[in-house]
Amino acid sequence: MFIVMVGSSEITDRNLDVSEKNIKDFMEALQVAGQKPEGELEELCTEVLLALGFQSPGIVIFKLWDRWHLNNLPPNGLLVAVGRLIFCQGADPYIGVTWEYILHLLRMAQKEDDMLAVCHVLKGLVISARKHLDLGTKNDEIMDITQEALSIKAYLTLRVLFNRWSLRSNNKVTEEALVIIGHLFFLIPSSKLKNQVNRLTRWLMTLMSAKVAPFYISQCIFQLIDALALSGCGGINLESQLGNIIGMLFKQLSETVEDSNHHSVQDHSLSLKAFYILTKLYNDRVVTLIRENVESKDPAKIVSTIQIFTDVLQKVPQTEQLKNEVMHSVIIMIQEDLKPVRRVLLNFIEMLIQHDYLAPPQGSIIINYVIKLSESDCSNEEDIQLTCSKILQMVTLPKLITLVCQPSNTLAFVPLSKMATKMALRARSLGQVPYLSSFHLRPTQFISPQKLLTHLVMFSLKPYREGEFGVSSLRLLYALHPITSLHPVINSNVGQLWMTEIPQMLQMLDDHTEKSLNQEEWEGRLLQAFLYKFFGFTLRTSRNIKMVQMMLSAILQTVHEELQEREGIAVALSIVSMKHLKVTLDQLQAYSAILTDKNSSSILKLMKEHQQREWGLVCNIIYLSYSKIISESKGAIFMHLDDILAIVLQHYRNCIVEKDKNLKLEYLDALTKLINILSSQPMAFQFKFPQKIEIVTFMMELIREEPLNSISSSIRQRAMNFITNFRKLHPLTEVEERTELLQTCFQSVLCLPSTEDLQKEASSSQEAQATEDLLMETLQSLLRLMETLIVEMPSQIQYCLEHLNIWLNSQNDNERERAMWCAARILGFTAKWNNFGVEIKFSRLGCLVRLLAMRCQDPVDNICFLSSQAVYNLYRILLLQKQMQRKKQGLWEEEGKSEVYSANVFYNNTFEIAKAFAEYFTETQLTHLVLTAMEGLTDSKATVSLAAAQLMSAVMKERGRDMIKIEEIVEGIVGRLNLQLEPNTKEETMRAMCLLAGNNTHRVVPMLLNKTLPWDRTNLALWKAFGTRRETTISVLQLLIGILEKLHSREESREMAFQPVAVTCALCEMLSGSLCQEAVQELYPRLLLAILHHLYWVIEQNVPQKMVVYNREEGPGRKSKPFDPTSCALEVVKLVFVAAAYEGVVVYANQHHCWDLLSSPKFYYIGIMDLTSGIVKNCEPAILHRILNLIRNILYSSNYHRRILARTFYAQLLWHRSVAQTVGQDFLGNLIKWTNEPNIIMKEVGLRGISNLALHPGQSESLKSQVPFLRDFLKNEARVTMQAVKSLRNIICFGKQQNTKVVFCSISKQLRPLINDERDLVKISATSALGHMLHRVHKFKPGAITRREIYSFLVPLLLSIQDNNTEVVKACGGALTEWTKVIGWSSLTQTFQHTTLSDHIQVLEETCKYLVGTKKIRLVGEFLSQSFDFLTSPQSFLREAAINFIGLTIKRLTMKRIHEDDVELLQNAIGSLRNDPVESIQSLVTTTLKNLDEYLNPESISASRMSQLSNNIFKVTGMKTSERKKRLFKTVKQERDDDDNQKKNIWNWLRGPLNSLCNWHNRRVKTTPLIIGNSDK
Repeated sequence: MFIVMVGSSEITDRNLDVSEKNIKDFMEALQVAGQKPEGELEELCTEVLLALGFQSPGIVIFKLWDRWHLNNLPPNGLLVAVGRLIFCQGADPYIGVTWEYILHLLRMAQKEDDMLAVCHVLKGLVISARKHLDLGTKNDEIMDITQEALSIKAYLTLRVLFNRWSLRSNNKVTEEALVIIGHLFFLIPSSKLKNQVNRLTRWLMTLMSAKVAPFYISQCIFQLIDALALSGCGGINLESQLGNIIGMLFKQLSETVEDSNHHSVQDHSLSLKAFYILTKLYNDRVVTLIRENVESKDPAKIVSTIQIFTDVLQKVPQTEQLKNEVMHSVIIMIQEDLKPVRRVLLNFIEMLIQHDYLAPPQGSIIINYVIKLSESDCSNEEDIQLTCSKILQMVTLPKLITLVCQPSNTLAFVPLSKMATKMALRARSLGQVPYLSSFHLRPTQFISPQKLLTHLVMFSLKPYREGEFGVSSLRLLYALHPITSLHPVINSNVGQLWMTEIPQMLQMLDDHTEKSLNQEEWEGRLLQAFLYKFFGFTLRTSRNIKMVQMMLSAILQTVHEELQEREGIAVALSIVSMKHLKVTLDQLQAYSAILTDKNSSSILKLMKEHQQREWGLVCNIIYLSYSKIISESKGAIFMHLDDILAIVLQHYRNCIVEKDKNLKLEYLDALTKLINILSSQPMAFQFKFPQKIEIVTFMMELIREEPLNSISSSIRQRAMNFITNFRKLHPLTEVEERTELLQTCFQSVLCLPSTEDLQKEASSSQEAQATEDLLMETLQSLLRLMETLIVEMPSQIQYCLEHLNIWLNSQNDNERERAMWCAARILGFTAKWNNFGVEIKFSRLGCLVRLLAMRCQDPVDNICFLSSQAVYNLYRILLLQKQMQRKKQGLWEEEGKSEVYSANVFYNNTFEIAKAFAEYFTETQLTHLVLTAMEGLTDSKATVSLAAAQLMSAVMKERGRDMIKIEEIVEGIVGRLNLQLEPNTKEETMRAMCLLAGNNTHRVVPMLLNKTLPWDRTNLALWKAFGTRRETTISVLQLLIGILEKLHSREESREMAFQPVAVTCALCEMLSGSLCQEAVQELYPRLLLAILHHLYWVIEQNVPQKMVVYNREEGPGRKSKPFDPTSCALEVVKLVFVAAAYEGVVVYANQHHCWDLLSSPKFYYIGIMDLTSGIVKNCEPAILHRILNLIRNILYSSNYHRRILARTFYAQLLWHRSVAQTVGQDFLGNLIKWTNEPNIIMKEVGLRGISNLALHPGQSESLKSQVPFLRDFLKNEARVTMQAVKSLRNIICFGKQQNTKVVFCSISKQLRPLINDERDLVKISATSALGHMLHRVHKFKPGAITRREIYSFLVPLLLSIQDNNTEVVKACGGALTEWTKVIGWSSLTQTFQHTTLSDHIQVLEETCKYLVGTKKIRLVGEFLSQSFDFLTSPQSFLREAAINFIGLTIKRLTMKRIHEDDVELLQNAIGSLRNDPVESIQSLVTTTLKNLDEYLNPESISASRMSQLSNNIFKVTGMKTSERKKRLFKTVKQERDDDDNQKKNIWNWLRGPLNSLCNWHNRRVKTTPLIIGNSDK
């Protein structure tokens, strides 16, 4: 059953049956065989009981006193469960009865486990009971016991625990019992409890000895005291046990508190609470006991006691007696000074000070102790020192300052002074004066102001003592300023002095370390700032003049070896002079006599080696005194200054000792300090000092005396510094004096050897470094002098810089570098000055810019850098001046312009320099800049010469149009280009010339054109450079084109003109480069026409043979190529196309021999035609239209050359469709006009244009109407005829379909003779045209009429194909090919298509064979009849060709079947050439006739002849032969049958046989034949 209940995880959530029987059964199960459950089983049982008790706690609690348990202890699990259930709601009615039962069990429990189990119940009972009692009376009704009964049971319980339980050892039972007893204290009546105090105290002390956990003891003690305190008093027993109880608490508090241990923390807290309650109950007694512990020797005990004391003391009344007692204890602890106690003791002291414990006399002991711990060399921890600081800041400021100055507190001076300083500054920030006027009234209590001042000053003598001794004292003195300025004892001026001196001295300390600080200098300054001032103020207040004189003389005679001493004397004199100025000045003048009076001077009494030193020291005192007097004076001194300056100058001039370098330096140092002070006074500028000019002259003498080969002293530097400071005073020097001054200084400084040379002469590295530093300082002095001069006269900056010219152009690098450094710095100073109310005029700005810009590319890199700085600063000056002027004019300021340029932009960039300054130059300055820069082109340094060229180039680019003296510039540049310049310089100079020419084309170009031809390399290079820049190229080309157009605009004389030829030479160079393409393209048409026009003009001139006008370099190792005017012009034409990126035109022209044609006056126009063709093929339509627009205006020019050129272009441009389709152009009308002109060339050009026009659609109808007109040109000069043929060809080939055949038929009659024209070109042109026409006709299926016309061309073609001219044969082959296609003789197409000169006779033979093979005998006859017409041609070639054609044809005919009349006609036709003047024709005729006879009668020629004769006879007589033969030729019908015709016919038919017979006879007898009739007809 138990296992099941325990195993259920939901036992507390179910509605269990908790009846008494079930509880009883469970209780019985808890003990088996008389044993209690233990261990885990016991814990499980407890959990089960708790689960049951939560439902009904009373049933479980009730089981405790069940009789079943009367003689035995209940199970521990039950006791534990009851102890926990007693807190549950509903358990209150069982508290009394349960407690009753527990009292019984207390006596029975012997074992620890049983005792702990009982403790669980008892603990629950006492806590629950206290809770109910604390809640009030309402709970009495709930509990089953009254409060009185409860208190009795609590008392009984305490007694039982003490009597029955052994609570003497350290165990768990004791701890639990202590907890229970602590709660019982609040339930037991107070009277009974007080009686138990003694017993309880002894018991607790026993437990402490037994090492019971402190927490339980502390808790029990606190609960005991707290319970007793509730009654209002602790009772007699508690008071008697007070020592023991406090002892126990002290011991508890001495334990180390572990923050991680909750009991340890609680133990400490409870012990302190117990102390607090006891202090309230027994104030004096507790304090006394605490003091006894404080005065012990145990540090731990003391620490804990102080902690208690700190807490307790704040909660008790602070009586005088208490304070005295506490202070006594504190003093004891201070005397012991145990180190572990310090931190806690300081905290305690801090608390005491808050309660005003320092007021008693003993308070100083505490303060001294705190000061001791805060000493700077103390080894205390940092937090201790911080606490000390915090404590000391609670002391009043007067007291603290007094402590600071006490000698015993020297070691703590630094922290004390810091605290005092902090407090004083805090008071000042709050508006309170950190000064107590009672200081001097209570000298016994506080330090006096005089002692304070002296003390702090003396402490400042050792500034680095203890690290911050001097700094701390000075800061405190500064913070206590009112003490030194408002106190009635101390003069206010001394106090005010500190306000300026102390910050400077503090800065001096910040800038140094203990090692680097000059201790003597520091002490001297401090003494000067205090002692000498005190002396001065004393004399100042004196009214006894004699005493003042005596004291001043005395102080001047005092020791003055150290600078601090001299400065102190000067300060004292200056203070005295504020009241006794005249006396002071007189004493100084009297004292200065020792410098110049040999008779009375004490200096000469010294050893010689010390005389100069003493002279310098005296001089230093006098001038230093003058300086201080001037500084302190309010104006009265200025009335005496000129006399003083005169005396100063006499000191040196009348010096009684030798003037060596050291004396000069000391004199200059002293005098410089005087002048510096004088120049710094605003009132000084209201006076004039006549001695100024003489003194400046004297300084210049000193500068000139310095050697130029070394810089061993700073005399020149100091002299320049002196002049710089002195220059500000009036009167100002004149320009001449300024010039002399600058030249002197420049000569003395800039000519010094280089730094490297000076260092080489040094004997050591230190000396070398010192020399370098001195040189740099000297340069800085020179710069300051220049700046001063500029400020004095801003408008003179240009002259100041011009004086540097000689050194800027020096051959020595170091001189140039120094000069440029000066220029850059002075210009930078002027630019930053930002005061341009007075305009700074740069009348020679061009020279200045050139001077600086050329050095931007100096071989020395630093000079380049400095030059860029100088140029930029000059630019800023000009820009600022311009902006100022614009503001004055009310114009908007140009924004952002200053950001465009910088020194980095100008570095090594002459172009940007010229660009930036261009707008500021006048025309004269520009020209002067270029002319002077030109001189630098021949500089031996390449970078400088290049810079000069770049400067010229950049200036000409920006302002080239504003140049004057162009001729001088051009001649100068050309002259220097003829010299051996550096390649880069020469290239840049060329660019400059190019820019000049671009901006001044009409002045530069004519000058160069007028140079004698052929030009040298320099001139050629210049022209070539003109082609490298687009703007220049365009400008120059426009001018050159204008020259060509102007000179050739009218008919010129036959004499050769010079300038146009020079233009072509120039163009040859300009266009030979690759950079002119864009410019040439822009001017391309106009340039091309001008050159072609010039070419026409040249080829018609009477040019001398081998005239050379231009030589072109062909490369290294090769001879130059000469050009005459014609070849030069042709070369320009080629270059124009190449430069315009139309190389294809040149290629086309080469292929068509255009250049040869263009070189000939006769064929020039043909060359133009072909050249135009190349242009049309290779150029864009836009270019063609541009050309068209140009030539359209000169088509009818009065100049014949122009007319020819324009019209030729015009005609050939029509080859391009876009040109031919140009709207608004009457192309055809113009072309027809030209063909009607008598000039053959014009006719040809017009016909060429018509030919081109016919190529394009839309022209068919208009051109068709011109066919009759064009047909008439087929019988004209060869080229006219050819152009007419081409025109007709194009009309047919590109016309409309319906017009093709009509036009062809209309021109075939006139075209046919041209196939056999004796002019080869005409023949070729016509034949080729025929081929194209036939090709076109073939497309439209020619009819019978057209075919008849086509047949008529076969014989002329077959005759021409026998020509020995390849082109003729080729053209005939092509035409015959097309002819066969049209007619349908396809088998011959391939034969004609591949005809060559070597096989053209064979082709003819094949053709004749095919012709006969067609069986169209009548067609053969027609062809033969057509060939008869060529037998009488004046061309022997045609006669021979006709014989060949006839011979080859009859060879293929069966002559036997041919009608006798036709045979006879053939024989007569052939025989008519028997006496031809050409012998080869005679031979051919003979052969042909012989062959014909053989064809007629192969067996017998005679029979054949007789047969023929008989046939003729039969024919005449009307008799018929037996065989019907074919007719080759058509029969001729007789129109008249009269006798004459009959006779004529008879004779005609007889003449043939007779001639045959004669021929036969002649062959037989070889005699001359007898010709009957007129054989010539």
